[in-house]
Amino acid sequence: MDTPESQPRTAAVKALFGLLLFQALSGLSGGIMLVADPRGEFSGLRVEDLAGSPFETFTIPGIILLLVLGFFPLAAAFGVWRGRPWAWWSAGMVGVGLLVWIAVEVQYIAFSWLQVFIAVLGLAIILACLPRSVRTHCGVKR
Repeated sequence: MDTPESQPRTAAVKALFGLLLFQALSGLSGGIMLVADPRGEFSGLRVEDLAGSPFETFTIPGIILLLVLGFFPLAAAFGVWRGRPWAWWSAGMVGVGLLVWIAVEVQYIAFSWLQVFIAVLGLAIILACLPRSVRTHCGVKR
């Protein structure tokens, strides 16, 4: 019996893996940067932008970014690559998580084209979960 690891990966599977890996590396690097520099000086952020938010520094947003949008997409990426059913659902949640992150962020931080890029990335991840070849590779029945 063929396992997902032994089957050739379609372009759709590779695309989803690439999007998740890109997000993981972005989340890890951004999270590390915010945790290491909670005042945002190195990254060009202003702690004043957090006025009205529940945060005084970028430490907690950095930890959230590191864990939820860094390590979680990394696990989802490798799960998708190996064809794990949980990874398909996790990948979709990464896309939704990015959209939620941006929706909350725009409430507190001035508009940036980076926010548009991240929202498009979230939508792309969600759409990349939809092809039958991705679902089949991950062993999802529907």
